[in-house]
Amino acid sequence: MAGAFGPTLGRAVEGAIAAHQAFVAASGAQAESAARLIKDAARAGRLVLVFGNGGSATDAQHLATELVVRFAKVRRAVAALALTADSAVLTAAANDLGVAAMFARQVEALGRPGDVAVGITTSGQSANVIEGLRVAKARGLSTIALTGRDGGEAGRLADVHVNVPSQVTARVQEVHRTWIHAVCEWVEEDL
Repeated sequence: MAGAFGPTLGRAVEGAIAAHQAFVAASGAQAESAARLIKDAARAGRLVLVFGNGGSATDAQHLATELVVRFAKVRRAVAALALTADSAVLTAAANDLGVAAMFARQVEALGRPGDVAVGITTSGQSANVIEGLRVAKARGLSTIALTGRDGGEAGRLADVHVNVPSQVTARVQEVHRTWIHAVCEWVEEDL
């Protein structure tokens, strides 16, 4: 028979608290700079493109949805698009051009100078996120890498690197979601 759930839950909560505290201490300024890029894009009617793999793909969709629809109040829509949501484009790009081109091809088609690209990767090493950020930079978009661990190549490539300094993927994802919610709340203040 398995043990009680309480200690496991307690460790998860304690780990989440510690990860959030480490994030604010290590990356608070970068987190604000990235939020400012998104807020400025929202004010200017620019497009926010968001992408990642697996759990980070759902975080990309979460951020885009909160910007387009609403977070806590009804207000005008913000132009945002998760590049993880169109299965036809994703599978065609992966099949015809390679998995590394899945997001880059969409950035090439949709991104314009002044737009913002947000690449989410808990490892910082996802080839398709790195390539998406690379193409975004080349096209004149502002780039944000939302990462974990040491941020990897994605963090080094981006204009603004928002890093959760944790080796535990679950804790990194929890902090990413908190940052996403804080950004959406802050963007909505002016809309």
